[in-house]
Amino acid sequence: MSDTRGYDIAGVELIDDSYTVEQGLIRNKYRALDADGNVVLRGKQKMLKMKEEFPFVDADGNEVFTVKAGGIIDVAGNYVLTDAQTGEDIIVLDNDYSIFQDTWKIRDATTEEKLAEINSRGAAVTLARNIVPFGGWIPHKYEISDQQGNHVGSISGQFSLRDRYEITIDDASTVPKEPIVAAAMVIDAIQGN
Repeated sequence: MSDTRGYDIAGVELIDDSYTVEQGLIRNKYRALDADGNVVLRGKQKMLKMKEEFPFVDADGNEVFTVKAGGIIDVAGNYVLTDAQTGEDIIVLDNDYSIFQDTWKIRDATTEEKLAEINSRGAAVTLARNIVPFGGWIPHKYEISDQQGNHVGSISGQFSLRDRYEITIDDASTVPKEPIVAAAMVIDAIQGN
């Protein structure tokens, strides 16, 4: 898919090639910053919900989209990103959970066509994160690829008291940015980092 305009979300315009995602002091609360350090998106996991839900707002606090789990306690499953203004499902984040490899597919919500994939780098690091005591302190590193498997970007975690990720999108001509930035926050929250 060469035209990502069909995945634009009303109220959000991500034009930079790199973003920083920071976790708040309160667990599963995030903000995305553009290259100039301005908040462009905030999201947090709603607590005490039967299905995991992540509402996202713009810098002014206006709701722009929600990511919601397809099932109850959905560690390896589907998460649907819905535009808050139109009510339309835009994309689906699929988690193929494994203790050796974290794989997330970003698919079109209607056609189910794969748009991008986010994969953890290194089975040894992923395994250590999942089984070693305090493994959650090991920063994540992911590669973002397009539907043909070509590298288009990365998500790199940094060691810190609260999680911090640098998202770099080298080629956004075939992958929609908003779902990639949202996925970085949702992945961190779901995997209990």
